[in-house]
Amino acid sequence: MELNYENVPDMISGKDLDYLVDIFNWNYNAYKSTMDRTSYANDEEVCKLLDKASNLFYNDMESILEILERGGCSE
Repeated sequence: MELNYENVPDMISGKDLDYLVDIFNWNYNAYKSTMDRTSYANDEEVCKLLDKASNLFYNDMESILEILERGGCSE
């Protein structure tokens, strides 16, 4: 059964919310880990890669929070 919406529903289902929470938590833990390891890294290239990764995880968390703030609406 395939559903086609002309407009995206203005809600987040429980299943969607569980998925967003899981993805947020994964990115949060990865962000914390990379930030922690950055302080122990001595190699400049490694520091740059860890910084790039932490920014990626942080941006993912911000995106998820924006989705939750909108309540699932696609504005």
